[in-house]
Amino acid sequence: MKGAILEKGEEYYTYLGKIFGTINNVQQEYNWLITDCECCSQTIAFEKQIFQYKNYGWLSGEELTTMIRDEDFQWVWAVLSGFDKNITLEEVLKYKLPYADGYKGFWENPISMQHPLASIEIVAWDSSCTLFISKDDKITEDFRRGFPLSRDLSMYNKNNGIFDETEELNNWLSKNK
Repeated sequence: MKGAILEKGEEYYTYLGKIFGTINNVQQEYNWLITDCECCSQTIAFEKQIFQYKNYGWLSGEELTTMIRDEDFQWVWAVLSGFDKNITLEEVLKYKLPYADGYKGFWENPISMQHPLASIEIVAWDSSCTLFISKDDKITEDFRRGFPLSRDLSMYNKNNGIFDETEELNNWLSKNK
């Protein structure tokens, strides 16, 4: 499992359209639980989808993709947890709903996702950064390539958010010769 933090290089954070493009639209392969959400959609129908069960929403990858294609709005706070399509909402709801602010697993190594059945997590963090975690390392690497100023979340945690970029640069150079 790898994670990334994006807190540099963007005017605003957690616009899913750009994120989906960097990960080659694999979001369509998952069903999405949306929790702990504050977002800036101007479309009432999208707000209803996101909050369809009051505290959470459950969307297919196709529904989420269409929503963002129609209006790529900013997510201020949210945890978007992606699940393999064979996992049902009933199974997902056997566990606590994920939340953004206060979850320590983002900031400790080894990093972790909140929901044990999730394969991917995208976290909007107070409009100031985006956290991206996936069990598929390639998807996280695609995210990192698409956002070159993003950081490896494990390294970020190891260095308490203070970066000597030498180690990360050497890792990148060895992989991209």
